[in-house]
Amino acid sequence: METTIAGISGMTCGGCGNNVATALNKVAGVESADVDHTAGTATISHSGEVQTSDLEVAITTAGYTVAGSIPITSVASAAMGTAATSEFNWSDGSVWKQSANNTKWCLIGCAIGEFGTLAYYSFSGITADLVLYSNMWYFFAILPLINGLATSVMLETILLMRGQMDFRDALSTAFGMSFISMLMMEIAMEITDLLFTGGELGMNYYAIPLMLLVGFLTPWPYNYWRLKKLGKACH
Repeated sequence: METTIAGISGMTCGGCGNNVATALNKVAGVESADVDHTAGTATISHSGEVQTSDLEVAITTAGYTVAGSIPITSVASAAMGTAATSEFNWSDGSVWKQSANNTKWCLIGCAIGEFGTLAYYSFSGITADLVLYSNMWYFFAILPLINGLATSVMLETILLMRGQMDFRDALSTAFGMSFISMLMMEIAMEITDLLFTGGELGMNYYAIPLMLLVGFLTPWPYNYWRLKKLGKACH
């Protein structure tokens, strides 16, 4: 029996760890897989016939990124080996793919609250007579950002609960998401909308495709860096 430790990026909760463990245990020859989502590692006991590439395929197929997989004889040597293989760079295609998926879910969550608030402004006319850049204008400009943060946290909580996590842990994990990423996204989308409306707070429906594009692209490099460097997903 041999042991391999894998460094894994993209795990944000116990549900992620369970997903990885399930995928690894399906690999023929794997005896057990102990996954620690906090440390970002999986310790796998398996027969000598199992290749590290088999384990890496199982992890990436489950939707996560391999930071390094090496045969070990002790946990200490594994930690050193993993650190040596996880130097930061901008050329990791699998991390770009994973961070894009995370950014997508973040965009969906933020857009629900922000677009809904801006659409209400247009429908109700509540912001039609505001003086540009007045105190009340800034108040109503910030409100879509707050609502976007709220709906993103709500969406993440629901997704985690569907992954068999209880409400308390799901909500706690959702609050651990990157608010920097979400704010970058929401500010970029609202500025784009304001360019179409001439500063009037409301929804210009022709701006929606560009708002979504800008909202996705603005935080994506940051989300890549956070996932690759810190092993933390934005969503």
